[in-house]
Amino acid sequence: MNIKHLILSFLLIVLCCSYRVPTYQLARLKYNGGGDWYGDRTALINLIAFCNQNLHTNFADEEAIADVGSPEIFNYPMIYMTGHGNVTFSEHEAKNLRKYLTGGGFLHIDDNYGLDKFIRVQMKKVFPELSFAELPASHPIFNQKFKFPGGLPKVHEHNGKPAQGFALMWQGRMVCFYSYESDLGNGWEDAGTYPGDSQEKRLQALKMGANLVQYVLTQ
Repeated sequence: MNIKHLILSFLLIVLCCSYRVPTYQLARLKYNGGGDWYGDRTALINLIAFCNQNLHTNFADEEAIADVGSPEIFNYPMIYMTGHGNVTFSEHEAKNLRKYLTGGGFLHIDDNYGLDKFIRVQMKKVFPELSFAELPASHPIFNQKFKFPGGLPKVHEHNGKPAQGFALMWQGRMVCFYSYESDLGNGWEDAGTYPGDSQEKRLQALKMGANLVQYVLTQ
């Protein structure tokens, strides 16, 4: 074997040893009702890249699309939901989402401005016995690798209301985090998507998203 073949063999071994098969994939929730479940198109992909770099997670580079009524949702440790408008869950979809969440899954709902009046009603179909409770700034979700002493950061201004983080707790475990009046997903999008949002705000949003992921994987 000549030197060239030795070098090629060595490089192949290094490449094979350095490659890691993705452990998880994050998913976006597809729902009915006419709302734009597909909004913030580059958000989740950028959050995945940020987490893989800063938390040393091993997520697949691309997001998955998970229909709320499909058994596919059980393949993902965390599902992201966003939109501006109407959301409707059928009885089957509500039961399927409940089964996913009570079985160890996690849902992050990100209000993209206009989602609130719809999602609260629909989540009552999923958990009639539960109500969203606001989380204090001292909650561990704001104090993972990145610290947010003021609680959920305000990323994108709409009407001057403060950002709030709400949770649904089931048998002592958080199954859903609802970021309201924050617009984290806007901050996760490609730089320059919203020219009025600073790079500092974008970094805040990504750090808060990483905290969510770290909390979900360790709670």
